[in-house]
Amino acid sequence: MTAEPIALRVLSVIPPMTQLNTPYPSTAYLTGFLRSRGIDAVQEDLALALVLSLFSIDGLQAVRAEIDAVSFAKRTPRVTAFIESFERYRSTIAPTLAFLQGRDSTLGHRICSRAFLPEGPRFESLDVYVDDDGGDPLAWAFGALGVQDRARHLATLYLNDIADVLRDAIDPRFEFVRYAESLAQSQPTFDPLAAALAAPLNLIDRTLVELTQAALTRHAPRVVLISVPFPGAVYAAFRIAQTVKAHDPTITTVLGGGYVNTELRELKEARVFDYFDHVTLDAGERPLLALLEHLQGRRSAQRLVRTYRRDAAGAVQYVNWIEADIAFAEVGTPTWDGLPLDRYLSLLDMLNPMHRLWSDGRWNKLTVAHGCYWKKCSFCDVSLDYISRYEGASAATLVDRIETIVAETGQTGFHFVDEAAPPKALKTLAAELQRRQLAVSWWGNIRFEKSFTPELCQQLADSGCIAISGGLEVASDRLLNLMKKGVSVEQVARVTKAFSDTGVLVHAYLMYGFPTQTVQDTVDSLEYVRQLFEQGCIQSGFFHRFACTVHSPVGQKPEDYGVTLQPLPPITFATNDVGFIDPTGVDHDALGVALKKAIYNYMHGIGLDEDVRSWFGPRTPRTRVPRDRIARALTAATESSP
Repeated sequence: MTAEPIALRVLSVIPPMTQLNTPYPSTAYLTGFLRSRGIDAVQEDLALALVLSLFSIDGLQAVRAEIDAVSFAKRTPRVTAFIESFERYRSTIAPTLAFLQGRDSTLGHRICSRAFLPEGPRFESLDVYVDDDGGDPLAWAFGALGVQDRARHLATLYLNDIADVLRDAIDPRFEFVRYAESLAQSQPTFDPLAAALAAPLNLIDRTLVELTQAALTRHAPRVVLISVPFPGAVYAAFRIAQTVKAHDPTITTVLGGGYVNTELRELKEARVFDYFDHVTLDAGERPLLALLEHLQGRRSAQRLVRTYRRDAAGAVQYVNWIEADIAFAEVGTPTWDGLPLDRYLSLLDMLNPMHRLWSDGRWNKLTVAHGCYWKKCSFCDVSLDYISRYEGASAATLVDRIETIVAETGQTGFHFVDEAAPPKALKTLAAELQRRQLAVSWWGNIRFEKSFTPELCQQLADSGCIAISGGLEVASDRLLNLMKKGVSVEQVARVTKAFSDTGVLVHAYLMYGFPTQTVQDTVDSLEYVRQLFEQGCIQSGFFHRFACTVHSPVGQKPEDYGVTLQPLPPITFATNDVGFIDPTGVDHDALGVALKKAIYNYMHGIGLDEDVRSWFGPRTPRTRVPRDRIARALTAATESSP
């Protein structure tokens, strides 16, 4: 007789910090997949739980106790101001969170009065909006009727003030998104993280430990999966795993996620396995099935898939039994069952209507296709599975998933989290949504390619598309060709205008500091961006500093891009970014300050008539781009259309 498989309850955990307005989707995907295979799977969002615990009456009381225990001389001005207004913070924290969770909308009127919330240094940013007559500083953004939005923005500033106090008084690494990021990002050795994990627990650590212990008691799992999307969640992930092992060392702990897939591919550090029994790479479905079979005694350790472990001699071992991945069409439907969907916080930290989508609203996150259909961009990790392995699913399958998720959550907003959603897939998806007459709202990331005709843009808008984002990167045709981006500036203008004309908001990902980019290139790029805003092609944008990664074409063949890589130190833990020497010698950090200031103003309709040189320092070269270049490109496109 064959022994019955051992029943294993699997708990998937979102560690702090990810985002506060909606669950990070990795656990929803894993839980849905595991349940589709008959596995007892549950999930917890400890990122949200930590914030809700700290930002509560009891949490603020605990913060005050910590502050009272140290010398007055060590208090920063922000901490002192917090203590002086403590009773107001204490009395307003619970109703303000209820408002941000959508449970008490009427409070918005009191928040907008500017007499309800205590106002710390974060509110000083409002001063830049005061008009010449000393009128309402937010009227230009929200008008007379935007009470809820205005109140959410003020409440977000209020939470940021408290977060600053936590950073000053409790833990200098605390952030809502990038918590202790420097401990993990491209860290060649484990030493900084090990030292932090061995240090005495602070209030935030103790709170996370208590929340982890409560989750373990509630679910009694035999396997805990901790999904880490980026460096700002690594420290807390290890702290959670440390707590799991202290609670019950027989519980199997597994580390995976986007950070692992990019930065831990050369893992040699055995101390990682004091916290995690296994570390898995790339798409998690197949490695997890193999691991669970191993834990049930149905598969040997030598038949694990894309998994790091520590062998009997204490050395790090990578095992990769070659086995086909689960097809994207067969991974099942993500589920948010078990997550407190009514407790997420709709924040409004940016007044721009497109930019706010990342932090405002509870979006069901879904993937149209696995990987990228283009996979040529020279700055991207095209050699890794999450980019290089492209697989789609039928429109019928995708819309079946959408219907299931709407029925489960009661919410019809979707964020498609693809690297770049394929035009053909979006077209068939839109047609299927329209055929079934589903009333949903959706947004996602695309490439600004010519397949997005005005007709397709209109069809997507009719199906529920409210916004799209895409990479313009460096707005320079020379550099776009070097990047192998496959688009031109004029093509981007035509596509973005086609979307904007249908009422779809457009966000442009922008880049500076790409190899061989000169000051002249940067000035010209900003002029293109100015014109795109001026012509109503885009409504939002963000300039990112180019980072060379070891998995990108630039990192693998730097000579093709005119740069020389700096030598890497010996790697035992994490590696991703690699320094390089660009013979142009441009000070991109200084230029970046000007670019970010300009884009912030452009998003608010300010400075669009000014010469772009005004954002930079003296002796900045004049742009070579005619001031009507984008307008002429749009006119030519209109005249040539049938």
